[in-house]
Amino acid sequence: MPIPTPRPASADIGVIGMEVMGKNIALNIADHGFATAIYNRTTAKTDAVLAENPPAVFAGTTGSLVPAAELKDFVASLKRPRRIVLLVKAGGPTDATIDGLRPLLEPGDLIVDGGNAEWQDTVRREAALASAGLLFVGSGVSGGELGARFGPSLMPGGKPEAWAILRPVWEAIAAKVDAATGKPLPGAAPARPVKGGVPCTTYIGPGGAGHYVKMVHNGVEYGDMQLIAEAYHFMRDVLGMSPAAMSEAFNTWNSGELDSFLIEITADILRQADPVTGRPFVDVVLDAAGQKGTGKWTINSALDLGVPAATMAEAVFARNISAIKDERVAASAVLRAPSPHPAAAALAPDWLACVRDALYCSKVCSYAQGFALMQTASKAHSWGLRLGEVAAIFRGGCIIRARFLQKITEAFARRADLPNLLLDSYFASETRNRHANWRAVVARAALAGVPVPAFASALAYFDSYRSATLPANLIQAQRDYFGAHTYERTDQPRGQFFHIDWPEPSRPQLKA
Repeated sequence: MPIPTPRPASADIGVIGMEVMGKNIALNIADHGFATAIYNRTTAKTDAVLAENPPAVFAGTTGSLVPAAELKDFVASLKRPRRIVLLVKAGGPTDATIDGLRPLLEPGDLIVDGGNAEWQDTVRREAALASAGLLFVGSGVSGGELGARFGPSLMPGGKPEAWAILRPVWEAIAAKVDAATGKPLPGAAPARPVKGGVPCTTYIGPGGAGHYVKMVHNGVEYGDMQLIAEAYHFMRDVLGMSPAAMSEAFNTWNSGELDSFLIEITADILRQADPVTGRPFVDVVLDAAGQKGTGKWTINSALDLGVPAATMAEAVFARNISAIKDERVAASAVLRAPSPHPAAAALAPDWLACVRDALYCSKVCSYAQGFALMQTASKAHSWGLRLGEVAAIFRGGCIIRARFLQKITEAFARRADLPNLLLDSYFASETRNRHANWRAVVARAALAGVPVPAFASALAYFDSYRSATLPANLIQAQRDYFGAHTYERTDQPRGQFFHIDWPEPSRPQLKA
């Protein structure tokens, strides 16, 4: 059945892109009482959304879906100032969609890019649209399919006046958390949205700030997933636990300080039987992890800004080495695992507690790196990020949502300019009480030949950050020796640079 031409100015907001995320955001918006125009370049996608969601779905609200078969009709159906949310593939398809919209819009209209855009692309697009009097918001959207449908975490960046236009919709559809505890409020069924609570969205900052924060969120997500995988690997190959037993351990941890979406789904995955063979499902999944690039973007940015982010980097490299499956299989026949070490099991009495503490402490370091990166980027680009608010909107809706984030929110409430989470009184106490168990896991994993690159890099980051003196003095001396790069002295003020004429044979020498 052909899609009828919608009435002009009949919709409050529009969504372009009816794949999973776009469709679910549109339905979420309509649930909250907004007449929502929908458009997809392939009209069959729009037809499918309408067939699955007849008007009765929105009974009891003023929300509705307003379909359009042509882009010009879609734009004409929107009330001014027009609000248009794009959820299309990042890169070229997003640019093509914006190019198609631009001649149909008028000054003051707003385009919102909710895709996984590179933040530099957001800066470029905002500048280009500003020349035509159009407003632009680059908004991170996290939470996957269910988050988009029932409440995501939303990270909008752009001009304050653009956020003012978008804010009523974004605050309505975002996940909600309890104001006192930060715990996510129960999810809602269609057309019965969550009432009350604090929305998991806030104005992030100008330009590309929203998409930058979403990028770092994804880098932290990479770290979280790798750390959980290493805990699983240690429990499987060092402790000899079955998937069902590991599921029970993760389920127990999920009722404590490690309570999070990723721990919860890990417990669920490990108890799942394969529908085909009846074996543990996790055992039939090939150990080659994919990635879409946001983790790599995070590490590239950390390198550009000179921010140590080794744990997130190790998570990216761990996926890279997992991808060379055939090469690893061949190497396993040549490079033998170490023999069991007689002292390894005696390193600690309660190995499950050790793994829990290693996971927790490594997680602290990974988040410390992520928030330090956002803080440095904020200063470099004059974004004015409020890191406590960023932590607060991660408490619900997004993939890294966790009880742990309430503690981060509280840390920045105590000190807004906190340079590193490890310096907060709560996290300093937690790592002080747990680091011995963390070290035992890293040591035993090394003795057993079980790779734990993220655990180990997080521990190295912790030990480096707490060290008043590092061996970089020798590195700088080497640089001065071969490249005349100069050095600073411990007995002189910072900022004064010196050089030794290394080829000079008369320079003073130490005797053994």
